[in-house]
Amino acid sequence: MSDILEELFAVIEERKETLPESSYTASLFDHEKGQNAVLEKLGEETTEVVLAAKDGERDELAHESADLVYHLLVLLSMHDMSLEDLLAELETRR
Repeated sequence: MSDILEELFAVIEERKETLPESSYTASLFDHEKGQNAVLEKLGEETTEVVLAAKDGERDELAHESADLVYHLLVLLSMHDMSLEDLLAELETRR
Protein backbone atom coordinates (compact mmCIF):
# COMPACT_ATOMS: atom_id res chain seq x y z
CA MET A 1 0.00 0.00 0.00
CA SER A 2 2.77 2.47 0.79
CA ASP A 3 4.03 2.00 -2.79
CA ILE A 4 0.85 3.64 -4.07
CA LEU A 5 1.20 6.48 -1.58
CA GLU A 6 4.88 6.88 -2.44
CA GLU A 7 4.12 7.06 -6.15
CA LEU A 8 1.30 9.55 -5.61
CA PHE A 9 3.43 11.71 -3.35
CA ALA A 10 6.25 11.66 -5.93
CA VAL A 11 3.82 12.93 -8.58
CA ILE A 12 2.63 15.67 -6.22
CA GLU A 13 6.23 16.71 -5.53
CA GLU A 14 7.06 16.69 -9.25
CA ARG A 15 4.02 18.84 -10.08
CA LYS A 16 4.99 21.21 -7.26
CA GLU A 17 8.39 21.70 -8.89
CA THR A 18 7.39 21.87 -12.57
CA LEU A 19 3.92 23.48 -12.24
CA PRO A 20 2.52 22.24 -15.57
CA GLU A 21 -0.37 24.47 -16.66
CA SER A 22 -2.80 21.64 -17.30
CA SER A 23 -2.26 20.00 -13.90
CA TYR A 24 -4.89 20.23 -11.17
CA THR A 25 -2.20 19.37 -8.63
CA ALA A 26 0.01 22.22 -9.85
CA SER A 27 -2.93 24.62 -9.60
CA LEU A 28 -3.15 23.85 -5.89
CA PHE A 29 0.36 25.24 -5.47
CA ASP A 30 -0.68 28.56 -7.07
CA HIS A 31 0.67 31.29 -4.82
CA GLU A 32 -2.44 33.44 -5.28
CA LYS A 33 -4.74 30.69 -3.99
CA GLY A 34 -2.15 29.43 -1.57
CA GLN A 35 -2.84 27.05 1.23
CA ASN A 36 -6.45 28.20 1.64
CA ALA A 37 -7.58 26.35 -1.50
CA VAL A 38 -6.20 23.09 -0.17
CA LEU A 39 -7.64 23.67 3.29
CA GLU A 40 -11.06 24.31 1.74
CA LYS A 41 -10.76 21.09 -0.29
CA LEU A 42 -9.81 19.17 2.85
CA GLY A 43 -12.90 20.49 4.61
CA GLU A 44 -15.10 19.67 1.63
CA GLU A 45 -13.69 16.16 1.24
CA THR A 46 -13.98 15.50 4.97
CA THR A 47 -17.67 16.39 4.85
CA GLU A 48 -18.15 14.15 1.81
CA VAL A 49 -16.43 11.25 3.62
CA VAL A 50 -18.74 11.69 6.60
CA LEU A 51 -21.85 11.81 4.40
CA ALA A 52 -20.79 8.75 2.40
CA ALA A 53 -20.15 6.82 5.62
CA LYS A 54 -23.51 7.86 7.06
CA ASP A 55 -25.30 6.78 3.88
CA GLY A 56 -23.48 3.45 3.84
CA GLU A 57 -22.23 4.15 0.32
CA ARG A 58 -19.14 1.91 0.20
CA ASP A 59 -17.94 2.94 -3.28
CA GLU A 60 -18.56 6.61 -2.57
CA LEU A 61 -16.77 6.30 0.77
CA ALA A 62 -13.70 4.84 -0.97
CA HIS A 63 -13.79 7.59 -3.62
CA GLU A 64 -14.15 10.45 -1.15
CA SER A 65 -11.54 8.95 1.19
CA ALA A 66 -9.06 8.85 -1.69
CA ASP A 67 -9.80 12.52 -2.42
CA LEU A 68 -9.22 13.34 1.25
CA VAL A 69 -5.88 11.49 1.36
CA TYR A 70 -4.77 13.12 -1.89
CA HIS A 71 -5.46 16.63 -0.62
CA LEU A 72 -3.78 15.80 2.70
CA LEU A 73 -0.65 14.75 0.80
CA VAL A 74 -0.73 18.03 -1.12
CA LEU A 75 -0.92 19.93 2.17
CA LEU A 76 2.05 17.98 3.56
CA SER A 77 4.03 18.82 0.42
CA MET A 78 3.12 22.49 0.79
CA HIS A 79 4.70 22.41 4.23
CA ASP A 80 7.82 20.66 2.92
CA MET A 81 6.95 17.50 4.79
CA SER A 82 7.52 14.06 3.34
CA LEU A 83 5.46 10.93 3.22
CA GLU A 84 8.02 9.48 5.62
CA ASP A 85 7.10 12.16 8.15
CA LEU A 86 3.49 11.00 8.03
CA LEU A 87 4.37 7.31 8.11
CA ALA A 88 6.73 7.85 11.06
CA GLU A 89 3.93 9.51 13.01
CA LEU A 90 1.55 6.68 12.14
CA GLU A 91 4.18 4.19 13.28
CA THR A 92 4.09 5.72 16.75
CA ARG A 93 0.38 4.89 16.94
CA ARG A 94 0.71 1.13 16.57
